[in-house]
Amino acid sequence: MVWFKRKKNEDKKALSEQKIIETINRVEEIASSAYFPDTPDEKETAKKTAASGDKSSKNGLVGRLRMGLSKTREFLTTDIDELFSSHKKMEDLLEELEERLITSDIGVQTATRLIQNLSKKSSKISDADQLKAALKAEIILLFNGHGAVSEKSLKKPHIVMVVGVNGVGKTTTIGKLAAKAGAEKKKVLIAAADTFRAAAVEQLAIWAERANAEIVKHRDNADPAAVAYDSIEAATARGKDIVFVDTAGRLHTKVNLMEELKKIKRAMAKKIPDAPHEILLVLDATTGQNALSQAKMFNESLGVTGIVLTKLDGTAKGGIVVSICSTLNVPLKYIGVGENIEDLQEFDPARFADALF
Repeated sequence: MVWFKRKKNEDKKALSEQKIIETINRVEEIASSAYFPDTPDEKETAKKTAASGDKSSKNGLVGRLRMGLSKTREFLTTDIDELFSSHKKMEDLLEELEERLITSDIGVQTATRLIQNLSKKSSKISDADQLKAALKAEIILLFNGHGAVSEKSLKKPHIVMVVGVNGVGKTTTIGKLAAKAGAEKKKVLIAAADTFRAAAVEQLAIWAERANAEIVKHRDNADPAAVAYDSIEAATARGKDIVFVDTAGRLHTKVNLMEELKKIKRAMAKKIPDAPHEILLVLDATTGQNALSQAKMFNESLGVTGIVLTKLDGTAKGGIVVSICSTLNVPLKYIGVGENIEDLQEFDPARFADALF
């Protein structure tokens, strides 16, 4: 009898683990196929959208940013209003606010620092609006040095290596960046160096078509380093201004991902000694503090020069932006607050803080 019970429990555990694996695979499949039009009509519509841009926003970039951050803003501001309506002492109020900030993924150390600074000004705070204004001012101070980086002195071709785990939106980000560069009359080439993930090259080819960019691709499972090398060679020969290099986020072999990415870097440096000129790390905002762990891992191995934080519109935990800026010594360059090209915006600290409150 005991054996049968143990066997039943083992079967349940195995089934549970299998379901987890199936769920992970399904999530990656969905993430991989996102923004992947199936029909010719959808492809043509996507191409026109990329070329012309979405002009439907009445309020421009600020309006789109506010809309994208609506879940986080509602979470934070509603809590602050409720805290004041409870008529608690300022000390207790700030203690509860600290918990809410941590819940929004601002992080323990950053939240503690913010509350300590706010407590020094507590005698001047008498209502929710004043607290929001004070908190906003403190957050902007944390953002110092994390504004948009000027790209006026780009070398030609300027090589941008884009890295990140599967499902964070690397391919979509490359497509949007390529479209933005194309709109600025730059000649763009995309390197399809993620040769391991199924349909990755096809997905990138569609984005290249949307952005009117050229693409260099090899067969499936080709050497990613060879693709990157050939791309730089092609960009140099064709007079391209900028090259975006897509990379794998997970390998289907026992080869270490970071070692494979280092190999790609070395291959590009053989053609242009200081390439890549930028290494952009794409992170998914909905993963919260796990995004910070990813950032530290990629930065230690590759020397990340900038971060792109996607899917801020899909989470109430947009505080991860504050956490990243206050924790990492890597500039946050772009934030994604929606699916349209205009929803990938250069990170502007003041504009972000305004939209957050």
